[in-house]
Amino acid sequence: MDFSVLISIYSKEQPQYLQESLDSIFGQTLPPTEVVMVCDGSLTEALDQMIEKYSQQHTELKVIRLPKNGGLGKALQEGLKHCSYEIVARMDTDDICKPDRFETQIKYMEEHPETDVVGAWIDEFSENPSKIVSVRRLPEQHEDIVEFAKKRNPVNHPTAVFRRSAVEKAGSYRHFLLFEDYDLWVRMILNGARFHNIQRSLLYFRMPNDFFYRRGGQMYLQSEIQLQRQFHQLHYITWGRMMKNIVIRTTMRCIPNPWRKKAYLFFLRR
Repeated sequence: MDFSVLISIYSKEQPQYLQESLDSIFGQTLPPTEVVMVCDGSLTEALDQMIEKYSQQHTELKVIRLPKNGGLGKALQEGLKHCSYEIVARMDTDDICKPDRFETQIKYMEEHPETDVVGAWIDEFSENPSKIVSVRRLPEQHEDIVEFAKKRNPVNHPTAVFRRSAVEKAGSYRHFLLFEDYDLWVRMILNGARFHNIQRSLLYFRMPNDFFYRRGGQMYLQSEIQLQRQFHQLHYITWGRMMKNIVIRTTMRCIPNPWRKKAYLFFLRR
């Protein structure tokens, strides 16, 4: 089955991380037919040199350059238009695929034509993927994923493999600061899409030193409250569920960083 890989990059990303990510993509037991990389605005010279290097080595790399940075949602929306195949795998430029990731997920999509999105667990690491800090496990079956999504994001975005037509039918990606994927998954669920999560880790997810710091503060909280209100307006969650989610998230975004880290590792990753 032919498939595309969709990735987005912007100026603040690290060339070394990009190299590790691309090596994991092109080193798969089932290599992608094409890789669509969206450059979200101008990049650093080091990033441009890295992209040029891989473009020369891999003709399947298709580079799309946007004139200015518009955010992840808009970048992925544009990138999806340039994907040549119905099956699209998402990937981030600072994470690392396990060698059989694509083979495992593409095989599942082939054998289950009723499934529109298939994700997987992730191994989270800080400095070295050989030293796993935590594992983000998610429900397997569609019905459990739908219920889980009423409380938390039901798919690890960098592991998502989806049918392009199902994403476009739900309105595709759009700008929703920090929650572009969660916004999309719920709209797809409400549109009748079917979900599944592979019950093992297929990706190493990088958690930099500022990971927990970036998950606090007013901007993050405002966007999260807006998302919960939208879910309620769409009749996906009740008013009570919305208020409970907002209270929990307000607490998480306002507590000191060390406490937030402990909450993530000891409660949200169990």
